[in-house]
Amino acid sequence: MDIAEKVLEVLRVEGQPLNAGKIAELGGLDRKDVDKAMTKLKKEGKIVSPIRCYWTPA
Repeated sequence: MDIAEKVLEVLRVEGQPLNAGKIAELGGLDRKDVDKAMTKLKKEGKIVSPIRCYWTPA
């Protein structure tokens, strides 16, 4: 499982909008890796931001 898949999994499991810091904490991931994965996921349209700086699966 790559970092992007792990980020999506954390978002799905939590079921609420999360910021990158919380995703990194819950997933046991490095914040820089989470930021890179989220940039990729945003471009692919797999995550959306219902609230500024918070993300959910699309």
